[in-house]
Amino acid sequence: MISKARIKFVHTLEQKKARIREQLFVAEGPKVVGDLMERFQPKMIFHTADWQAPAGVETDETVSEEELKKLSFLQHPQQVLAVFPLPHTEATNMELPSQQLCLALDGVQDPGNVGTIIRVADWFGITQIYCSHETADVYNPKVVQATMGSLARVDIHYTDLAPLIDHFPENCPVYGTLLDGDNLYQQKLSNHGLIVMGNEGKGLSAEVRQRVNHRLLIPNYPKGRDTAESLNVAIATAIVCAEFRRRIE
Repeated sequence: MISKARIKFVHTLEQKKARIREQLFVAEGPKVVGDLMERFQPKMIFHTADWQAPAGVETDETVSEEELKKLSFLQHPQQVLAVFPLPHTEATNMELPSQQLCLALDGVQDPGNVGTIIRVADWFGITQIYCSHETADVYNPKVVQATMGSLARVDIHYTDLAPLIDHFPENCPVYGTLLDGDNLYQQKLSNHGLIVMGNEGKGLSAEVRQRVNHRLLIPNYPKGRDTAESLNVAIATAIVCAEFRRRIE
């Protein structure tokens, strides 16, 4: 039987300060846990009897479905919960990977949006995401679940975006989505540079906006028709990334 102390410890990791203090984060479900195991060595694994551990993986203990419910952050727990070491995320290199297309998140605060964007980046082969310090913590359990395992393949860096961009070469493309931007489908797009996505309500911060040298707009259809005020930031990211890849692959 799992102890109340272990249950309490796992639940403390829902809070960012506890994750930082313990240098641990939680993931749940066969898909998410399985993908993360390919990159990180779990510190604890709690699973029901019907979960099949990957070859060579030693598990902590088998728990009942009722015990897993007590551990889980999900409404419907999924066979396995694992605790992983927290990766270092503070950016130390002020240069973009050469000839790569990268993403930046400028104050994206909804955990579901951040997790979905990481999943979108993974789908479109973008392996580096730079986050402002105002962006939601990617190791929040809600973000981890929304990534569906893509955290195993995408590197996350937290930094001040304005100084990061200032350090780029002058000819480095910095794309930003803005309501007063130019039609995405009519612009020249590159196979490298930085695509910046802004806060759900405020868009790009003033400091980052003035550093964008390619202002993009996803147009609504038909032109001039009254529509929603804006797109969800995760959906907008998917549209932009798809157009970049369609154009340059």
